[in-house]
Amino acid sequence: MPTIDLSNITDFVVNEGHGVKGLSEIGLQKLPKQYIQPIEERITTNTVILDDQIPIIDMSNWDIHNKFVSEKICNAAEKWGFFQIINHDISLEVLESVKDATYRFFKQPAVEKNKHSKENSSTNNVRYGTSFTPKAEKALEWKDYLSLFYVSDEEAAALWPCALRDEALEFMRNSEIVMKKLLQALMKGLNVKEIDESVLMGSKRINVNYYPKCPNPELTVGVGRHSDVSTLTILLQDNIGGLYVKKLDSDMWVHVPPIHGALVINIGDALQIMSNGRYKSIEHRVIANGNNNRISVPIFVNPKPSDVIGPLKEVLESGEEPIYKQVLYSDYVKHFFRKAHDGKDTVDFAKIN
Repeated sequence: MPTIDLSNITDFVVNEGHGVKGLSEIGLQKLPKQYIQPIEERITTNTVILDDQIPIIDMSNWDIHNKFVSEKICNAAEKWGFFQIINHDISLEVLESVKDATYRFFKQPAVEKNKHSKENSSTNNVRYGTSFTPKAEKALEWKDYLSLFYVSDEEAAALWPCALRDEALEFMRNSEIVMKKLLQALMKGLNVKEIDESVLMGSKRINVNYYPKCPNPELTVGVGRHSDVSTLTILLQDNIGGLYVKKLDSDMWVHVPPIHGALVINIGDALQIMSNGRYKSIEHRVIANGNNNRISVPIFVNPKPSDVIGPLKEVLESGEEPIYKQVLYSDYVKHFFRKAHDGKDTVDFAKIN
């Protein structure tokens, strides 16, 4: 069992690579002050809607019921920005394998995981860390993660940790077909005839997240309020729960209950910008849990860093005024990652003043 100086938790968690998993496993009875979030950043029963949920869309018989399913997808993207999909043709075996691999990676000793930290990794495309942006945050988030930017199978074979490399790649390969179907439906809803996949899904990143058991979970967060910078995000969550989505045009939150074999889909900022605000990239957050460890595996499908994004010409053909300017995608992403999670503030970076 590692020893820890409670007055210098950041060194233990961040610099030595133990993460919050290391904190959880030494049996802390009280949440360290560095993780106590301001009251306004905590979810309470007063801010949760219990009798509502994001749409659940059945993807079976896609070829037969394409129009009907497409309309459901576009409607969910406009009104919720989030939905779950079932019968999506990614096998349970693939999903369970990547969850097992996630646990396998995080079970490794800190010294092994820390080889992939910002300070130690041989590449920016593989990054192990904790919280979100510890140097910019007033209060830390109760989460460890490994983030893998996909360039090629060859690079992944050389640089991704062997504890989960094959399973992560297999999940990515299988999810690509689903992503293309979803984007096909969403582009049709915008009257886009020719889909430029290189812009919509020119780059991909897969994260594996670990949320260990937490003392005083009501005082902190697993992930703070934010929207994703992606085009689309496809999320595999385990059976623990804890993901909350903000209901459009309200200050209330809705839980996304785990459904065995389902995947959670959400619209990212890039698609909100390209759709000129028709599709909504919605704030979401994860609560901490006092009884169980939780994992999740999101895949972020994004424009390429060198792409300039803005409202699509087909969206503006009817005379609709653009809400967003043209922005270099890498500038947008850098703006997101240099600060703490702050709800929907990032998208203002692209707004026309």
